[in-house]
Amino acid sequence: MARIIPVLDLDRLEQGQSELRTFLFDLRTAARDVGFFYLSGHGITQPDIDGVLNAAHRFFALPEADKLGIEMVKSPQFRGYTRAGGELTRGKADWREQLDIGVERATIPQGQGVPAWTRLQGPNQWPAALPDLQPALLAWQAKATGVAIRLLKAFALSLDQPEDAFDPIYRGEPNHRMKIVRYPGRDVTGHDQGVGAHKDGGFLTLLLQDENKGLQVEYDGSWVDVDPIPQTLVVNIGELLELASNGYLRATVHRVVTPAAGVERISVPFFFSARLDATIPLLDLPEELAAEARGPASDPDNPLFRDVGTNVLKSRLRSHPDVAKRHYADLLEKAAAAG
Repeated sequence: MARIIPVLDLDRLEQGQSELRTFLFDLRTAARDVGFFYLSGHGITQPDIDGVLNAAHRFFALPEADKLGIEMVKSPQFRGYTRAGGELTRGKADWREQLDIGVERATIPQGQGVPAWTRLQGPNQWPAALPDLQPALLAWQAKATGVAIRLLKAFALSLDQPEDAFDPIYRGEPNHRMKIVRYPGRDVTGHDQGVGAHKDGGFLTLLLQDENKGLQVEYDGSWVDVDPIPQTLVVNIGELLELASNGYLRATVHRVVTPAAGVERISVPFFFSARLDATIPLLDLPEELAAEARGPASDPDNPLFRDVGTNVLKSRLRSHPDVAKRHYADLLEKAAAAG
């Protein structure tokens, strides 16, 4: 049986025009068909991979008090630690513990007429008990950013656009975010839902998995396992590429199933997105591609907005109601008053 989730080698970008054309076709096909692929040839070394996984293990091994000292509810930017069961997907608890970090930037002064999404910009929270965590995760973030930008340029070419088509909406201040995640075994959680079925909201997600499986992708009405392949990243497109391509590329629903009893799974997802102040353009696709564009998927309970900051804030408020209640009560009251 053919592999449903293909393996693409990023080195093919540099192997001449013929190989480049074939790679771009394979990239476009994978993103349109299943929406997921394994990426090899990404240039991130095994010591880099081992380093970030080891950093994650050390963080999750900290005493609970140290982790709760940087609990996400303390951050208007939705940065910090979330205990297992503390995040929701479609209203149901996800049984994983995690640390969210974003880009280290100064907060934006608030006042009349300042958009609410500007509150998302600001600092990360770091555990005082593990000072080497910050450089380890920021180094991974920098390496993953380089890979994501190379891929995004390739996606532009695959859609017959200029290589720099997406540059204006991420250049300078891209809004990328990453997590280190630990999924406890089923004996601990008593639940199957590591993460509920969802799509990702950015441009691209680059996922590093340890050796334990759990990720599944919805394909032709069935759930397909995306088991770990050493020295690869798992890549999937997000809703911004779906919007930009008018649904020619489709963000794919995926989930994580809780590991078996006695097993824990560590993963490091990196979400590359546009600037918070950007508006996603509608690409002028060539006629043969435009004819196959299906329009972006429409979910009345989770509408897509072309304004990036609005989209990101909507997602964060839904996923972390405790943070929303503490730091965004004014928005919740306004929404309730509007009915």
